[in-house]
Amino acid sequence: MNRSYIDGNWVKGKSALKNLNPSDLDDCIGEFECVDGSQTKEAIEIASNATSAWQEIGIHRRAEILDHIGNEILKKKEDLGTLLSREEGKVLPEGIGEVERAGHIFKFFAGEAVRVAGSSMESVRLGVDVEISREPLGLIGIITPWNFPIAIPAWKIAPALAFGNTVVFKPAGLVPASAHALTQIISESGLPDGVFNLVMGSGSEVGAAIVDSLLVDAVTFTGSVETGRNVLVKTAERQARVQLEMGGKNPLVILDDADLEIAVECALNGAFYSTGQRCTASSRLIVTAGIHDRFVARLVERMESMKVDHALNPGTQMGPVVDQVQLEQDLEYLKIGRSEGAEIVSGGKQLERKTKGYYLAPTLFTETKNKMRINQEEIFGPIATVVKVNDYEEALNTANDTSFGLSAGICTNSLKYSRNFRRKSGAGMVMVNLPTAGVDYHVPFGGRRSSSFGPREQGQAAAQFYTATKTAYISP
Repeated sequence: MNRSYIDGNWVKGKSALKNLNPSDLDDCIGEFECVDGSQTKEAIEIASNATSAWQEIGIHRRAEILDHIGNEILKKKEDLGTLLSREEGKVLPEGIGEVERAGHIFKFFAGEAVRVAGSSMESVRLGVDVEISREPLGLIGIITPWNFPIAIPAWKIAPALAFGNTVVFKPAGLVPASAHALTQIISESGLPDGVFNLVMGSGSEVGAAIVDSLLVDAVTFTGSVETGRNVLVKTAERQARVQLEMGGKNPLVILDDADLEIAVECALNGAFYSTGQRCTASSRLIVTAGIHDRFVARLVERMESMKVDHALNPGTQMGPVVDQVQLEQDLEYLKIGRSEGAEIVSGGKQLERKTKGYYLAPTLFTETKNKMRINQEEIFGPIATVVKVNDYEEALNTANDTSFGLSAGICTNSLKYSRNFRRKSGAGMVMVNLPTAGVDYHVPFGGRRSSSFGPREQGQAAAQFYTATKTAYISP
């Protein structure tokens, strides 16, 4: 039985959950014990008490520990990637790639641990000096989703530890194996007991205990808009720091002058890789009239040649949807799209394979209007829509006509339009002749409006969330 990790010990839980492979429902990956609210509160108290010792250990030792974690992840990337793909359903190359990214994230923040910047200046009062420094916040509550079960925990855990904070980490219930495997590596890194704690369990009990606790100095959350807003309200009530990543409805604009093959590849990658289960997925394809028919025909051709199968099978290009609940949500949106007058030109059906799993064909809607629900609500599956527009100005307005603002892309050979789009897009991240999904580990990640709240994640920007600024005045 796989258990949570509290104060340096693997702790027996109060209940258990079975972890099934979405590519093969007869494959049980394991049973994982879940802690309850009282055990979570105990972990929070332990982590809070461990903050002083961890902050005093020194930046060099912190950097060594994080670098060791990163190296161990990279050494085990094939095994961890296989576990991730078996558990979450993304194809094996993507699973291994995600693990490799996680390893590099830890190694990056090992460097950041010794690069915490400060500054000094003269006061306007003669003989007084001013020093500005950054200090750890204390205890960070980390709540992560199922779609990137190692990378997203890594880009939250690594900076939290690098900047001298302690951690209580709650992963999504659909992906306990990846969280447990990552914790196993962290537990063997030399980290002092109590500094890092894994609490597996429900959001209503374990997640709520983290969000509500007065001992938790900050909460970083990635998940749905509805849950994220609840986290925002709860943390605001006690004036805790909060960071939210909550999804997107990302546009990919394709202009008449775009390279057709590049545009199709960007759309295929952005919309259907990782089974479309990415907050940065290209769910809205906004295409100008002159290239529309050729683009749709070529994209459909590529979609229908995609191999949808078991995530671990060689040559599989798209795996299953993560679970029955997500599959039912995707199927419901297919009904909604049809009822709104959209036309399915490819996909739109469940698939049967040698193993029983949650297989859904990559699906493309055409004849859509941007006000349709399928163009305004995040579906989070292998479903994309095409919105036909007349020109660049209409394309830009359509791209920005959303409550979200995470990622946006444009395919064009025009420097004029690409430059204008970078400036006027309402998204936090903009891609030119690249898929809307796919970001580096050393640069800021985040969006605007309903997509994000609080300081950016990753890169040097992470210090803005995981540290507090202190200004000191000194007189001899």
